[in-house]
Amino acid sequence: MDKTYRSAAEAVADIADGSSLAVGGFGLVGVPIVLIRALLAQGTSDLRVVSNNCGVDGWGLGELLSEGRISRVIASYIGENKDFARRYLGGELEVELTPQGSLAERLRAGGAGIPAFFTASGVGTAVAEGGLPWRYGPDGEVAVKSPPKETRVFGSLGHEREYVLEEAIVTDFALVRAARGDRYGNLVFEKATRNFNPVAAMAGRITIAEVDELVEPGEIDPDDVHLPGIYVHRVIQLTNEQKRDLPIEKVTERPRPAQAREEA
Repeated sequence: MDKTYRSAAEAVADIADGSSLAVGGFGLVGVPIVLIRALLAQGTSDLRVVSNNCGVDGWGLGELLSEGRISRVIASYIGENKDFARRYLGGELEVELTPQGSLAERLRAGGAGIPAFFTASGVGTAVAEGGLPWRYGPDGEVAVKSPPKETRVFGSLGHEREYVLEEAIVTDFALVRAARGDRYGNLVFEKATRNFNPVAAMAGRITIAEVDELVEPGEIDPDDVHLPGIYVHRVIQLTNEQKRDLPIEKVTERPRPAQAREEA
């Protein structure tokens, strides 16, 4: 089955207001920016997003956020997105903070058909006991708090340990970015872009992938496939210009040895 679409706009056309999205990426690495911008241009709003973070100011999911298109976020950290922090603390955005490993496993479990799992992460904290601020009111008071979660003790012979129950995540759609893909939806991720992209793709009922390189079925060695096409429903190929849109989050420079000697 050929899963390719002619454009990002066509691929996201049925993502309606109020939809839930799992979005790949970590910081600025592996972010499906073309699909995000297609959603922005389409005008879709009230989106409930699951992603490791919510982009940065003015790029990635931050573009949707700055236009007020996102109403709820499940993420592992707010990061350095000042707009994200402002909207959260100002009561404009509901945020469910989740330990990073638990978030990845919740997405993977959703794709694997596992409804919930027990983990030691978060035991003895507000993650398990409840009370984390999900939404603030206009007066700065906490309007919505996280509920307590079930805990159980597992183990025997003096090795008992308490664990907390985390529910799997399944979303209406998933948006991911891959280095290579074929027309059947088999994907290969480049280095660090293999972060949250595979598990985000697994969690979506309909998964849309943007790829730097589109090849014919059979051109990708089965041993090289990071995500099989069974999880992917739509594929778009990026243009050369779109592929080059890869900003650097932080630039750290040091003088070259020769330059340092000259200055000394």
